[in-house]
Amino acid sequence: MGWSSLFLQMNDKKILIVGTGEVGKRRAERFLKEGAKVILVGNKISKGLIEKGAIFKTSENIIPLVHWADIVVIASDNDKLNSYVSSISGEKLLNRADFPEKGNLIVPTSFYIEDVQISIFTNGKSPLMARHLRKKIQSSITNEDILHIKLQDYARSILKKNMSHQKNRKKFLYDLFEDDKIKDFIANNQLNEAKKYIDYLLSNNEKEKNS
Repeated sequence: MGWSSLFLQMNDKKILIVGTGEVGKRRAERFLKEGAKVILVGNKISKGLIEKGAIFKTSENIIPLVHWADIVVIASDNDKLNSYVSSISGEKLLNRADFPEKGNLIVPTSFYIEDVQISIFTNGKSPLMARHLRKKIQSSITNEDILHIKLQDYARSILKKNMSHQKNRKKFLYDLFEDDKIKDFIANNQLNEAKKYIDYLLSNNEKEKNS
């Protein structure tokens, strides 16, 4: 075991991906989407990846590429190359698609539903079940859940400016989640009306505090 889930800020991170097959391509697209700088080492990469910002290199001079990288991803079918790159990666973050347990970084299956990002990791025991669980989770999250998130974010942004005590902010947000009017607005997809109602509640709360 020993693995723990974390989210890493990927903007401007330097990623070296060894391998240009399907796994390497998926990793590259994912990291590029999050704003990382990506170099792929292999035989060739698609024009689409280059257009998205990926850089292609051969493995002939790989040592400086490893030194350049913040994160090294090994995803090739060349066992000798994989072992060599792993051996010179030192203390860098290392993701090994071939033998995950030999690295120190896991890239789990991950997906977005609006602003919600969900990652699934089965400790390497079953990628198939990770995909199956992904489908079950996707089907269970509703549009109402997403609207609740948006309203909570809206209220929190205002509360942080106008309510100094975290305990009071937490209580307000819990009460808001259970509020029947909010539930009705969400059920009818009335996001703007719900925000106006939140403004009204906050205004009344401020008046009570000052009275």
